[in-house]
Amino acid sequence: MSHSSELFRAQGLAVGEIGPLELTLQPGECVGLSGASGSGKSRLLRALADLDPHAGQMWLDGEPAAALMPWDWRRRVALLPAESAWWHDTVGPHFPAVPSATALAALGFEPAVLEWRIDRLSSGEKQRLALLRVLTLRPRVLLLDEPTANLDRDNAERAESLIRAYLDESGAAAIWVGHDQAQLHKVAVRCYRVEAGGAVREDQAA
Repeated sequence: MSHSSELFRAQGLAVGEIGPLELTLQPGECVGLSGASGSGKSRLLRALADLDPHAGQMWLDGEPAAALMPWDWRRRVALLPAESAWWHDTVGPHFPAVPSATALAALGFEPAVLEWRIDRLSSGEKQRLALLRVLTLRPRVLLLDEPTANLDRDNAERAESLIRAYLDESGAAAIWVGHDQAQLHKVAVRCYRVEAGGAVREDQAA
């Protein structure tokens, strides 16, 4: 693939036992990443978001990460962690911009959810709202750490559809970490697996 169409590129990226590796993402792509618990998948996402020390270089839309302030990079290359943080009493103040009723409905919510207290939210509701929160940042790359792990089948499919619609509409790309191989091969154009010792190998569908 030509560099002219690249959205994101990492070269010589290494963190912990993983790497060095090279990774390119094209606009609209979703790449799946699996591996045993503790293999370093979440740490790799944190390195891509420039949250953890790492070796190697990264570019976004042709611009090197080193040329951007860290918080600007993290807004454009946004991490959705497996466990989201909530620091206000109610939902609404956590959003950088008020989500549309359409976006809320896509995940099964009414606008009134913005008034809800955090302590009334289930783990699945928190996970869906955290996804919507990161999408309001309009990132160019989504780093998704098990984004549907706490969701039932219907809500997982809602989340999958919203992510796909965002990638198609915005031309953004995503890296999706998960354990469900069938799901990863459904949502991703290609899948990789982190193995013991930090090797990252292409994972073919069964």
